[in-house]
Amino acid sequence: MIERDPSQRTRNPIACLCNAVDAGDSLILFLEGTRNPDDGVLPFKSGLYHLARQRPELEFVPVCIDNLKRVMPKGKWLPLPLLCTTTFGVPLRLDADETNDAFLARAREALLASSPDQLEARA
Repeated sequence: MIERDPSQRTRNPIACLCNAVDAGDSLILFLEGTRNPDDGVLPFKSGLYHLARQRPELEFVPVCIDNLKRVMPKGKWLPLPLLCTTTFGVPLRLDADETNDAFLARAREALLASSPDQLEARA
């Protein structure tokens, strides 16, 4: 887990992510930084951009987990044995001259595009 509170951090969170990637680990990032009590997607935090800037060769795969609020309620560490649908989107990379805001907007759109609700609406 990455410590989000800057006053409690003892290490650079992006360096921790880079070390994990360099060790061959996969990362699961919840880019909103917190759970939204309502439906919808909150704005993304900039950690993804900073990681992509440090490791531009990485591909980021948007993953939509439908029914996440029931499967893994806020504050819980282990998922409950309930059904959920996981949809994988098209991988994306940071473009060389892409700004933080542009990359996060593109990543957010990629996540929304992989949402089962969005896929059903297009069918």
